[in-house]
Amino acid sequence: MRFTRIILLTSILSLLPFSATAKDDYKIAWSIYVGWMPWGYAKDSGIVDKWAEKYGITIDVVQFNDYIESINQYTAGAFDGCTMTNMDALTIPAAGGVDSTALVVGDFSNGNDGILLKGNKTLADIKGQNINLVELSVSHYTLARALDSLGMSERDVTVVNTSDADIVAAYTTDDVTSVVTWNPLLSEIMAMPDVSKVFDSSMIPGEIIDMLVVNTDTLAADPRLGKALAGAWYETMQIMQSSDEARTAMAEASGTDLAGYNAQLDATEMFYSAEDAVEFVRSADVETTMKNVADFSFKHGLLGEGAADSGFIGIAFPGGKVLGSESNVKLRFDDIYMGMAAGSEL
Repeated sequence: MRFTRIILLTSILSLLPFSATAKDDYKIAWSIYVGWMPWGYAKDSGIVDKWAEKYGITIDVVQFNDYIESINQYTAGAFDGCTMTNMDALTIPAAGGVDSTALVVGDFSNGNDGILLKGNKTLADIKGQNINLVELSVSHYTLARALDSLGMSERDVTVVNTSDADIVAAYTTDDVTSVVTWNPLLSEIMAMPDVSKVFDSSMIPGEIIDMLVVNTDTLAADPRLGKALAGAWYETMQIMQSSDEARTAMAEASGTDLAGYNAQLDATEMFYSAEDAVEFVRSADVETTMKNVADFSFKHGLLGEGAADSGFIGIAFPGGKVLGSESNVKLRFDDIYMGMAAGSEL
């Protein structure tokens, strides 16, 4: 369970003195997902190196095959930044005591996460079923929000923890009647016969947010890192919008073709422009979303030892607004570097 990992990481962190100072070399971790493939392209095409050189630093962008492990490595201090969702940013590094900043808010899932039932079914048919999913992940959160929409709760179903590596195979067995998962696994199962998608993230738009998170102290010590990363990202976004060649490279790196990758992008609300990203993080909707995420996380014991309520960890937003504890802010939605990109100040 992820909660156990948080306890272990907290213990490790308590033994490691940390004092951020400016340095010349930085490391960023990323993993395979439609909205994070641009980081691999930006590295391979030399865009990251170009922007890092502009600010007199080097940035090593490292791919992980294990998403959670990439976040654990970031939380333990082995990396200066990492791609992750808003929920995982709260429940792993923030809950582990690492002050983290969402430097680039790249997109939100708009259909990439969904609930599938066997047969010609509707969401109401989920009652009483065993639901196979990655427990305590965004899939679990998606299920909870779906049940909320029916006035139901997790007491009305049985959650069966299933690895993302096993979930497609599990669905093909007679015992499994319902799964919650994300793309490309979602699309793979939907291609099978007799499947009903009864709920997806397009029904909770803006709630599963994909971000590049950077250690707040590191960023404060060396703003060059934030400028270089934002510059590289938005240059890549410009190329990605108009270049089938760039999208094909991203598709192949993620194990699909251009058509498959474009289908995943169709279920993703990408913020190709910095202006759109800034508008999103400044909206009141993000605060509402993070309240939902914090409530879910507290209910499932994901906010760390000593959490008395869902506001135990403070979450800061542009303009100085804080959700939860103002004395324990560990996650920050920052519009500074995206704003610089929007104003051509990089």
